[in-house]
Amino acid sequence: MADKVVFLDRMLSLGLARVSEAAAMASANLVGRGDEKAADQAAVNAMRDQLNLLDIQGTVVIGEGERDEAPMLYIGEEVGTGDGPAVDIALDPLEGTTLTAKDMPNALTVIAMAPRGTLLHAPDVYMDKLAIGPGYPKDVVSLDMSPAERVKALAKARGCAMSDITVCVLERPRHEDMIEGIRSTGAAIRLITDGDVAGVIHCAEADITGIDMYMGSGGAPEGVLAASALKCMGGQMWGQLTFRNDDERGRAAKAGITDLDRVYNRDEMVTADVIFAATGVTDGSVVSGIKREPGFLTTETILMRSKTGSVRRMIYRNPVAAK
Repeated sequence: MADKVVFLDRMLSLGLARVSEAAAMASANLVGRGDEKAADQAAVNAMRDQLNLLDIQGTVVIGEGERDEAPMLYIGEEVGTGDGPAVDIALDPLEGTTLTAKDMPNALTVIAMAPRGTLLHAPDVYMDKLAIGPGYPKDVVSLDMSPAERVKALAKARGCAMSDITVCVLERPRHEDMIEGIRSTGAAIRLITDGDVAGVIHCAEADITGIDMYMGSGGAPEGVLAASALKCMGGQMWGQLTFRNDDERGRAAKAGITDLDRVYNRDEMVTADVIFAATGVTDGSVVSGIKREPGFLTTETILMRSKTGSVRRMIYRNPVAAK
């Protein structure tokens, strides 16, 4: 019997950073140009090309959509050289296409990798999400609580007034009641227009970002990416899929999900060691955006491994040919 190929997360992590960097640099010329589709396509092309250089048997489990919706990096696509470990890949080649097109903060390229069969195959539906940073008792807050109850419980666990808590929320009409409930406690809210992966990551570095908790509904695939980051950085997260129609329930069934009401915690969305990389496209509170100078592009990437809890911030100054 052939030896089992193990998940060499330490060896693969630098390669994953290169994948993220390549996607960010490819979208650099489209920052502020108003063309979301072109920016996304440039990032997709570069990410796929770089992934195919890695010695992995990779399968995209969180990607650009179903095969008939996306020509590449679609769910189920095989990437890599075909050598090395079998891995699941979750990715968003450009998280924040609108942010990129409008040159607004917190556009990122994001990718996570874990052993085959260990990342939740989340369908392209909404997920109700709740996240906090490290250092709190287990399940100190929950999705069953009202927004005000969550703020009260977190403030008690932190030993502070509710007015000292700041919650990150995606600015959408569907969150109006949630926002009202949070503000009734005296807590502050940081509203974001897009990019809820970055929003969740903020919780893991509350002393730097000022964000204590994330709550609200957003894309389920992004929920798995955010859970991957929190598994590396520390923190708790819960997610519950929500469905608007039978078509969305059918997507869940196709992804192998049978319990449509299940609440997943962080370690149920990501069941094994994972590596995670994100590179800034526009300036944000997680990483800096792409910087231009004559003959060079400079990127900042955050690279993390859950096995060791290591978090690296990497600056890459890349020479580019003059046009």
